[in-house]
Amino acid sequence: MKSPNWCYSKPTIYSNYERKRMTQPLIDKTTLETIIRQAGEIALSYFDDLKNTNVDKKSPRDFVTAADIAVENFLQEKLGEFYPEYGFWGEENGQSANQHARWIVDPIDGTHSFSRGQYYWSISVALEIDADIIFGVVYAPALNDYYCALKGQGAWRNDKAIHVSPLDNLDEAMIGTGFACLRSYLENNNLERFCRIAQATTGQRRLGSAAMDICLVADGQLDAFWEQELNLYDVAAGALIAQEAGATVTDFEGNTGIFPKQILVTNGKIFNQLLPLM
Repeated sequence: MKSPNWCYSKPTIYSNYERKRMTQPLIDKTTLETIIRQAGEIALSYFDDLKNTNVDKKSPRDFVTAADIAVENFLQEKLGEFYPEYGFWGEENGQSANQHARWIVDPIDGTHSFSRGQYYWSISVALEIDADIIFGVVYAPALNDYYCALKGQGAWRNDKAIHVSPLDNLDEAMIGTGFACLRSYLENNNLERFCRIAQATTGQRRLGSAAMDICLVADGQLDAFWEQELNLYDVAAGALIAQEAGATVTDFEGNTGIFPKQILVTNGKIFNQLLPLM
């Protein structure tokens, strides 16, 4: 099933907006794909010239490049041009006005990988209205993988419907994780948890982009993903894509929802087996 070009939402969501927004499509998927792919072209222009791309550190383990800033500035400008009624929250520029209805953007998720010439990084864009994520895209320009989801309408990779894996034995599972750059102050970091899960499963993958890792669960390439000390812009789009593909999205205690500081995404089949190890 091909993905629709627009997304409707319940009229109650638009109580703060003009009445015409209640009867017209909320967003145009084709327009958004054009904008996000253009952002990808900007990122690739820096990626193809890394020797001349400036890399700085926001903290000892948190990197930012000129590409992060250029991509975010482009998305903030273009999304504001086409959808001026929505606010903006980006990793680099912070929050604008109107945070009740906003775009949530990570311009390059996996900046460290990007800066080293690795292909595993992505652009993450989500639309949140009244604390509800209704649209999400994770685009990996170097891989040309474009993941998209509309709430209640499904998830797609390059316009083909995707679904989580059918695997139901934890000991055969392949699990993705990450080591967030902001975890160093934690007494309970993820090393002990990683060891427990590694001993109970077949494969571990640490690929460098949480947004993409979550999409791999949605796509059935991974059976679960977990990480701690992330931010909403790291996971908002990916979490919706995973949910629409049949995944469970919870915290480490099994509470349903998007919890960036403790996020667990599974194919649903191994959820009850994996949760006690968290």
